[in-house]
Amino acid sequence: MTDSPPVPWYRRLHWQVLLAMALGASTGALFGEAAAVRVGWIGDLFMSLLRMVIVPLVFTSIVSGVSSVGGGRSIGRLFGKTLGYYVLSSFMAAMAGLLVVNLIRPGVGARIVDTEAEELPTLETPDSPVELLLGIVPENVVLAAADADMLAIIFFCIVFGAATTTLPARTRVVVTDLFEALFHTMMALTSGIIRFLPIGVFALIARMVGTTGFDAFQSLAKYALAVGAGVTIHFLVSLPLLLFLLGRIRPWIHFANMREALLIAFSTSSSGATLPVTMSVVEEKVGTSNTVASFVLPMGATINMDGTAVFECVGALFITQALGFDLSVMQQATVVLTALLASIGAAAVPSAGLVVIFIVLEAIGLRGPDVNVIVGSMLAIDRPLDMYRTAVNVFSDSCGAAIIARSEGEDAVDTEIR
Repeated sequence: MTDSPPVPWYRRLHWQVLLAMALGASTGALFGEAAAVRVGWIGDLFMSLLRMVIVPLVFTSIVSGVSSVGGGRSIGRLFGKTLGYYVLSSFMAAMAGLLVVNLIRPGVGARIVDTEAEELPTLETPDSPVELLLGIVPENVVLAAADADMLAIIFFCIVFGAATTTLPARTRVVVTDLFEALFHTMMALTSGIIRFLPIGVFALIARMVGTTGFDAFQSLAKYALAVGAGVTIHFLVSLPLLLFLLGRIRPWIHFANMREALLIAFSTSSSGATLPVTMSVVEEKVGTSNTVASFVLPMGATINMDGTAVFECVGALFITQALGFDLSVMQQATVVLTALLASIGAAAVPSAGLVVIFIVLEAIGLRGPDVNVIVGSMLAIDRPLDMYRTAVNVFSDSCGAAIIARSEGEDAVDTEIR
């Protein structure tokens, strides 16, 4: 069997996006407002396509991931530990994003869109924790899906998936197979839409530069710094603390044992594509049992996206700052909670955050042409950030496997660098 020939550089998505960004900036600079008018609608069309897949992608991804864990007392115990760790690590990731975006404030003073030309949208956020809790539980799931009420949809998906684990084996297999097939269908559709990312970036960057000039790129650099700082804090501080405090594991040993999987995750930008390598490394070098690795890691590749949680939190607050909003504590709490839950629905594919960022924006009522321009400019510089986030996602999964293996009495985990 011969190896397939390498893909030419001009067919790689990140190079296409960079080229589209340069062409869009040149077009906007040359033709000004005329470029914004003539090609801006293409960017809006691309954003509409991304929004179109949000609800079905999240629904099928979460239900298929949660329902596939099976039943039984031992599985239930393992599921509880795994879910508890993933919620905790995702919450710490979102809080890291919240910290850096409030310290750096990358969107303050940004001139990505002309916020004075149009009336700003009204943010839709709860006024109290009780109102936030009541808003999570949908009275009508169909209506919540039609209104893109993402907190309500995610909550229903989690409890629906959990309910399927209690069904008899024959019935459970039918449900899990159905949602697995639907999930793969939505993944294919999403991947097809992402192929048009360079066209969307070209149109959105052309409109941004044609409207505001090149002033926006300074703010985008600060935004990239905020995302990178948030992911780094989680990577080098939060996750090592969890390893040490919950697993009594020396973090540098675990990091050294995971180096191969981290490099592959960084290069592929897909925790799903890295999963076979991650499972092999966690079993052979970290030293967990196959039982723990085969349960914790696939579940993590589906629902544990710490880097995505940082990205969503920083990205949503960057957009609100760029539009001139100063969010209250409750409004920021809504962003953090939505980023945590939305990261559960992030598919384990490259650029999954392109779709999932809209979940957080919908939760606080941010939509419209100005939001599309800002998101498009963020996406244009997202490739290296996405690679870094993916490595952190995989590292978090491996930390969870090591911690849970230790809690199950496996003493050979990360005792030495292998």
